[in-house]
This record gives sequence, structure tokens and C-alpha cells, in this order.
Amino acid sequence: MGMDLPLPAIRGQLASAIDLIIHLGRLRDRSRKLLEICEVTGLRDGHVVTAPIFRFCEKGEKEGKIIGSWEQTGRLSSRDKLAMAGVDCPWG
Repeated sequence: MGMDLPLPAIRGQLASAIDLIIHLGRLRDRSRKLLEICEVTGLRDGHVVTAPIFRFCEKGEKEGKIIGSWEQTGRLSSRDKLAMAGVDCPWG
């Protein structure tokens, strides 16, 4: 926008604008996987705070491919935005 904003203001805008972070990554077998889903819960001491909801947990390898499963590591704390959008959240 052509103006200088202080870093705490930018972080505050990010924390209020983003609800979930989806982390995609490449594993050592060169496959791409969805590795983690985190909820942005706000700001603490000037830093954006996230809480993991789901995480891919590696179990081993089979025929050179990494195998694993999804594990729920937390619960979605603010389901109101999803409910207003008409989305039911069974894992929240």
C-alpha cells in the first residue's frame, strides 16, 4: 500500500486474517504429503501463535515409500467461523 507498517501491526493483521495453516512438504522418498494442519489462535508476546490439530506421523517404509497415518494432536478452538459458513466440524 506504499506505507510503512510496524511489524507488530503486520503480525496482528496476519493473526486475525488467517484461521488455519496447511503444511505440505516433500518427504525423503520424494513424495509430497500433507504434513500438518494448525489453527492460528492469536498473538502472544508479539508472535503469531499456532496450535496443531492434525499431524502426519511416519510409521516406516514399504517398498521405498514412506507410510504413516494421520493423528489428531489437538482440537479446533474456534469453530464459530466454520459454523457460520455451514460447515460441520466433527473433529473440533
